[in-house]
Amino acid sequence: MSRKSPVVIPETAPRLVGVVDRDAQDRTRRVVISYSARHPRYGKYIRKRTVLHVHDERNESGVGDRVEIAECRPVSKTKRWSLVRIVEKAPVKAEIVYGETTKA
Repeated sequence: MSRKSPVVIPETAPRLVGVVDRDAQDRTRRVVISYSARHPRYGKYIRKRTVLHVHDERNESGVGDRVEIAECRPVSKTKRWSLVRIVEKAPVKAEIVYGETTKA
């Protein structure tokens, strides 16, 4: 049990939508927000990304999920964002059955 107060997200907090990249840690997700930016000199559009650590209190999101996050108080050294909702779940991958071989 944690003695810390629960994370409160204000209504006016900035919100972003990104994709969960990593979910190895407990209650922490790494979310990637991809965008395009124009190069200042050459004018070519470049793909860029922002990586944020997000607090997921109930461990409900997984890799590949599109999530909405909101800025909140600092939860740890790197976590300043909290999970609001899961916009879209990732498609389920088919399981591979090993050990079964058929000979013709």
